Amino acid sequence: MSVRQTTRYPVKGANSLWQLYKTVSFFKVVKNVFFIMIARYTPFLGVKNWIYRTFLRMKVGQQTAFAFMVMPDILFPEKITVGKNTIIGYNTTILAHEYLVDEYRLGDVVIGDNVMIGANCTILPGIKIGSGAVVAAGTVVHKDVPEGCFVGGNPMRVIYTKDDYLKHKQKLTQS
Repeated sequence: MSVRQTTRYPVKGANSLWQLYKTVSFFKVVKNVFFIMIARYTPFLGVKNWIYRTFLRMKVGQQTAFAFMVMPDILFPEKITVGKNTIIGYNTTILAHEYLVDEYRLGDVVIGDNVMIGANCTILPGIKIGSGAVVAAGTVVHKDVPEGCFVGGNPMRVIYTKDDYLKHKQKLTQS
């Protein structure tokens, strides 16, 4: 697993959140909040994906399902890519930014194909989640998740790898 890939932008004076509208347009934020709130509450998966693609410029694969109350980044949703046939669980937050006292950071979030992310997860900026990975409910994803791994907890740790799973599955079929 690798360290998050973010770009740092130092600020002078008040903390970076006080300088929010120097980094992103107020009108962009208002538009994003409006469309994210509609998408969070709509029960129609196709409509959610259309809103994310059309109005927020997120890259969303076919048959991807964002559960009720998923919260994509309000300021930089265009930095989020989600592959095909992926499930993002209830009330999960996907962040592409973090505002700190003396800097803010931006990072792309790339979620692969056939990924399962459980409910109430937080995905931090600059994260890559490999295809076929599973993220347990309540996990704070603070570093990359390799393809096919099952991760969980806080702090997040690998519970088993794709190779572990295949070995276990082979044992079961031989018994």
